[in-house]
Amino acid sequence: MKSYWIQTQGSGMHLEMRDEALRQPQAGQMRVRLQAAALNRGELIAGHGLHAPNQPARAAGFEAAGVVEALGEGVTRFRVGDEVMGRCDGAFAEYGVMNEAEVHPKPANLDWPQAASSTITYSTAHDTLMVQGHLQAGEWVLVTGVTSGVGVACLQLAKALGARVIGSSGSPDKLARLTSLGLDVPLHTRAAGIAQATLAATDQRGADVAVLSVGGSVLDECIQALGFQGRLGVVGYVDGDVHPKLDLLSLHKKRLHIYGVSNKMRQMRHRIEAAQLFARDVLPLMASGAVVPLVDRVYPFDQLTQAQRDMESNQQVGKLVLSIRG
Repeated sequence: MKSYWIQTQGSGMHLEMRDEALRQPQAGQMRVRLQAAALNRGELIAGHGLHAPNQPARAAGFEAAGVVEALGEGVTRFRVGDEVMGRCDGAFAEYGVMNEAEVHPKPANLDWPQAASSTITYSTAHDTLMVQGHLQAGEWVLVTGVTSGVGVACLQLAKALGARVIGSSGSPDKLARLTSLGLDVPLHTRAAGIAQATLAATDQRGADVAVLSVGGSVLDECIQALGFQGRLGVVGYVDGDVHPKLDLLSLHKKRLHIYGVSNKMRQMRHRIEAAQLFARDVLPLMASGAVVPLVDRVYPFDQLTQAQRDMESNQQVGKLVLSIRG
């Protein structure tokens, strides 16, 4: 079968298509004939999270959807022929092996690109807003980088929960595309003025939850934008600023909570728990049509490198997806 492998080379990430043997499912696993796989910035952009220099090449991709082809020992929740979506290490391939405990049935109303974009991205948003952020209906959420995949997912989940959303982006055109998803207050800025605009929108009360997906360059704006007992979820750092100054005075007097949202150190038991929470809280919203993943572009299987370049240019709103059997 054909699959993509990825490796750090200098200041970039190098992708290579290889021919390899068909992967065989072990106990508790399923082999899936993959239909689509979603791109994730943390994997494909150098310096943004999932890789270190001088590491051996590895199978690329970790979020996909497809049709169950073979079952490993002990698999009981799914059958051959079922349409599924979930975490899949080595997802940019014709076939993938998935752990049963991290797989979900594909809602009939989602197409393959939407299904491939669902699990990791929306589980991250769920962790940020609900699991650690304890977001409640009527609260205000500030989402920096709201037009990214996770940003859009946070917007959609927040609106489904009955919250109000302030979202920032450096592109007014990209912000305009999110009005149909319920973005309450669009902020055309990468950093400057975020706190002032948030306070104005909330009658000086401040946001209840802030999503920091841009990085350290907007940390202080997020701190100042939060209200009393606000919560700040650190999702990413696309700006590369990972050592910003922290205003301890504001953190202390406002009783703020800051937490990280990452899968880097999660063990299998943590991943299974996250999958269970996704199935309980998010999957029903997708099945009902209340939350539908936003796919910006779909690429043929042989154009992953082009998709990676487009992701680096930061022009998309929502997810970029590789169609494996387009």
